[in-house]
Amino acid sequence: MTGRIKGRFFAGFLSIVCVATGVMAETCGGEAAPCKVRSGMYYATVAPKSDGVKRPVLLFFHGAGGLGTSVLGEKSDFKPFVDAGYVVIGAQGLMRDSQAFGTGWSFRPESPQLRDELAYAHEVLDDVVMRFDADRSRVLVSGFSIGGSLVWYLACKDPGLGAAYAPIAGGFWRPHPVTCKGPIDLLHTHGWRDRTVPLEGRPLRGGAIRQGDIPEGLQLWRAMDKCAGERPDVFSTSAEYWIRTWNTCETGRQMALALHPGDHDMVPTGWPTLAMAWFADRLKAR
Repeated sequence: MTGRIKGRFFAGFLSIVCVATGVMAETCGGEAAPCKVRSGMYYATVAPKSDGVKRPVLLFFHGAGGLGTSVLGEKSDFKPFVDAGYVVIGAQGLMRDSQAFGTGWSFRPESPQLRDELAYAHEVLDDVVMRFDADRSRVLVSGFSIGGSLVWYLACKDPGLGAAYAPIAGGFWRPHPVTCKGPIDLLHTHGWRDRTVPLEGRPLRGGAIRQGDIPEGLQLWRAMDKCAGERPDVFSTSAEYWIRTWNTCETGRQMALALHPGDHDMVPTGWPTLAMAWFADRLKAR
């Protein structure tokens, strides 16, 4: 069996599961047969299970020009989530007006809205719960680059979309929002040497649009979480990540900024382990 055929077989095999009623869900989720909802489609990877326990979910939004198929296959960077029992969802962006930019998300309120991305996210999660026996109360929402930016905006509009948020290399764009609907648990990961989405942001299209400033955006989240001060409470430095954590927040929520030495990396080394451990801790704190 060739690697290509094997990968497709694996992805298709993992997408065949039973719902809680014991009735076989419509087979979908693989590269050749994405799951369809009213506003679009998505890809799904799950591992077989027999313990009857509902699965946690990773909902992932790809970067500019990307595809939801990045979550599929044995060699996917997201396989550690599958191995840990997650339903891993690769959301699929729409083709933008400029073909040069390929697929993307309607994440900036000031830009043309090709789709109501919040409605789409809810449709996907509702479908995932039905098809894959997933636990709606244990959803980790993540995304990369402009997919990470979308995560910030979705969390701002509807903090209850996910149980926690773990965006990578993407935040608010200017003008930054001045307020959000409520507090969230946030683990933001960013490359120290990121030149595509620098921590400070940068102008694009001749200055017509500007990426936001990640530390400035975190100030808003600290305000929403009602954290005690500007300075983090916990500092952690390891070989892979330097992490600043705000634990003392009146809402009981937590904010963390994880920096790695790389550039604009979709799934930095060790990120699945970091994100799953952090998410498990936040669920226990509820």
